Amino acid sequence: MARAVPERDAACAIAQAAAVVGDWWSLLLVRETARGRHRFDELQRELDISRKVLTERLNHLVDSGVMDKVPYQEGPVRYEYRLSATGRALLPVLVSMQDWADRWLLGDGTLTASADEHSAEARRLHDLPGTRLPRLTLPAHTGEEQDPVDPDAAATVLFCYPATGRPSPLPDGWNDIPGTVGCTLENRLFRDAYDRFTAAGVAVRGVSTQRPDEQRAFAAAEEIPFPLLSDMDARLAAALRLPTFRAGQALRLKRAVVVVDRERTVRHTQFPVTDIPHAVETALAEAISASR
Repeated sequence: MARAVPERDAACAIAQAAAVVGDWWSLLLVRETARGRHRFDELQRELDISRKVLTERLNHLVDSGVMDKVPYQEGPVRYEYRLSATGRALLPVLVSMQDWADRWLLGDGTLTASADEHSAEARRLHDLPGTRLPRLTLPAHTGEEQDPVDPDAAATVLFCYPATGRPSPLPDGWNDIPGTVGCTLENRLFRDAYDRFTAAGVAVRGVSTQRPDEQRAFAAAEEIPFPLLSDMDARLAAALRLPTFRAGQALRLKRAVVVVDRERTVRHTQFPVTDIPHAVETALAEAISASR
């Protein structure tokens, strides 16, 4: 179980945070609830954890305010475990840990916005088809919160990209990071193909970690017809374990494409994306296939 914080570290925020989520199982439970697994049995099955340890860790996270215990059935009463506002605020930390491990433990330390096709990041993305995207919303450039999955579309294409250079300047050395160049081109290509996507009943969403006001200025300048969603709080990145990199003191999404059907099931992924025009055409073909 979690340790009590010694008196000498009572004012240390790192020690206080470690006392809540510094345990292996506690971090993995935050990871799994972010991915949409909320019930005791599915958490136990996914993590292969003993019922005793799982009960202890869930109770600790509830008592610490990281999770809310929510009834979903009566007679007998059964509960789900969902991230509270405090827990959701942990997601950027969780994704930052993933990013650090991808680069320094599972990779060779290279700063890149792409990846080798045999990397751990690529394997995670390639294993996504068949999983379900949990219900969540992200701020849209249009001013409201939106579900990444369009409920009225036969399928939704989510294309993730690092950042556009308008309106804010990109960090120094941006173009020297492999995989960063091409975000404006990618948006333009999806824009130019948008009529073909809509004719096929397919929705398009662009996703980056830029702020909604930055996305709004870019969308206006480029006449982007589809929503641009801000994952600045890492909710989508945590839900799908999307690959990221850090540049300009901010987490950025690596370029990837995810096709989701109307049942929220991931049907196709593309990562790494090295040929952007080909990725747009492949996204359309896979989305049409997913909608059948």
